Amino acid sequence: MALQSMTGFARREGTSGRWRWAWELRSVNGKGFDLRLRLPPGLERMEAEVRRLAGETFSRGNLQASLSVTADENRFEAVLNKQALAAVLAMREQLVDVIDPAPLKLDTLLLVRGIVEFREGEDGEEAIAARDADIIAGLSTALADLRAMREQEGAALSRVLLDHVATIEELTRTIEADPSRSQPEIASRLAAQVALLMEGMAALDRDRLHAEAALLATKADLREEIDRLKAHITAARDLLLKGGPAGRRLDFLAQEFNRESNTICSKSNASAITAAGIELKVVIDQFREQVQNLE
Repeated sequence: MALQSMTGFARREGTSGRWRWAWELRSVNGKGFDLRLRLPPGLERMEAEVRRLAGETFSRGNLQASLSVTADENRFEAVLNKQALAAVLAMREQLVDVIDPAPLKLDTLLLVRGIVEFREGEDGEEAIAARDADIIAGLSTALADLRAMREQEGAALSRVLLDHVATIEELTRTIEADPSRSQPEIASRLAAQVALLMEGMAALDRDRLHAEAALLATKADLREEIDRLKAHITAARDLLLKGGPAGRRLDFLAQEFNRESNTICSKSNASAITAAGIELKVVIDQFREQVQNLE
């Protein structure tokens, strides 16, 4: 599966009988999956199917979906109000001795309000079912278009993120190879510090000083942080190459990257390592910012 960005746009339109329809989909970043749906009055019955299809296609992102449906032609039909006609004819019989008994003509009846009503013709059940099926098929195509756009942007993000991971790996190697991390260098610095403290302070317990120095040397060792960074680098690269919905896991790794870089900076006693640690934090922030766009 390809990585997906959470941003994208798609539009699909078509016709079904005398009806013209159009789907418009917009997707932006979101912590989970949220669909905001706008359907024309009378088509609310489609909501369950629309939500099912969208939920099967995407796992994250705020999706806005709107449907518009219009009739290409209006069809009207005349409807006879038989009760009103019967009432008019009954009245005519009652007034037969008063009014002209000539037969009523159609144009006369049309002038009587309520006898004939004109209304828009309705499609049959089969035509409505066919229209609804075409609209849902159009939605499936629009969702596929949106997915393709999100995957295209996801591929571009993947390349950027892999470059960030490569930079993080390079900085980790720089920190690991720095001469200040060698045991002789650490021992030399600690010996110099102990000697400075011992000058003029004969009352200090030499054994205790050496014990404290050994503790400081242990705390200053960056081996664990470097090993964890290497493990996170491998995991991040595997997720990016594997694809699929990896945004949440990559965001977790970004937090772990940040945690290790903070520890390295706080434990560092060499300017070169501190500089590399600060640069590492900058790259990790860039990595995490881009990860927020992934599904």
